[in-house]
Amino acid sequence: MTDANAILNAFLLSLLAGLGTGLGGLIVVIRKPGKRMFGFLMGITAGVMITLAFHELVNEAWELQGFMTATIGFFTGAVFMLALDILIPHIRFGERESTLFDKPVIQDIDQETRFWRRRHGGSIVNQQLLKTGTLLAIGITIHNIPEGIAVGAGYMHFPEFGLFIIMAVMLHNIPEGIATTLPLCKSGVSRWNSFKVALFSGFAEPVGALLAALFLKSFSFFLPGALAFAGGVMVFITLDELLPTAREYGHQHYTAVGIILGAIFVFLLSGFFGV
Repeated sequence: MTDANAILNAFLLSLLAGLGTGLGGLIVVIRKPGKRMFGFLMGITAGVMITLAFHELVNEAWELQGFMTATIGFFTGAVFMLALDILIPHIRFGERESTLFDKPVIQDIDQETRFWRRRHGGSIVNQQLLKTGTLLAIGITIHNIPEGIAVGAGYMHFPEFGLFIIMAVMLHNIPEGIATTLPLCKSGVSRWNSFKVALFSGFAEPVGALLAALFLKSFSFFLPGALAFAGGVMVFITLDELLPTAREYGHQHYTAVGIILGAIFVFLLSGFFGV
């Protein structure tokens, strides 16, 4: 495979991963997932991402360039995501993620929705929820860029690695699409327009993949560090976003089962692909 083909494939496959937010939006449009199913989906995503990070990405970086490269790359990826969250915190499910300097402000979306329904005769006209959904979409769009970098780095190293990461990121994007669409729908935005916002927020994914692929094509020496960087990004996302959200809005037992199944999924695919 030529470098140009590899870059194009990384771009197109990362676009597929980015469509996970649209899939999450579609789930809300069709039918809002229940607590148990949501916890199960979040658990599978967490299991896939954290197992993939340590079992494949960091381990591969360690074997290619030693423990220092793996450690520095992993640390850089995690700190990068921490800095991004401090500068551009997520807004999800009506809860503004706290930075290091302020306290979270929590709103009960369902209670607020019922209030607006009573006041406006069944129609939902809620500017606060509209703002919540819009800010969440912006935050997810920006956070998708380093996820795309992870996809590009994995694919440029080995296509099977890229496919692994693409599946993990796509699973991760589904609950983010749910989180984007839900407050928009409840604010009064039409289901179709809410879905389109979630769909387009995933289009930042291939931008990150393209940047990573172009950079690593010219500076292949940095590839092991980029793999470890991707591992740090994934672990931070899992610990900072997926597991806390699953615990808050999901079901603990179903989340735990999902984590185990997600890890088993990575092990099986690793064996099948021979990576």
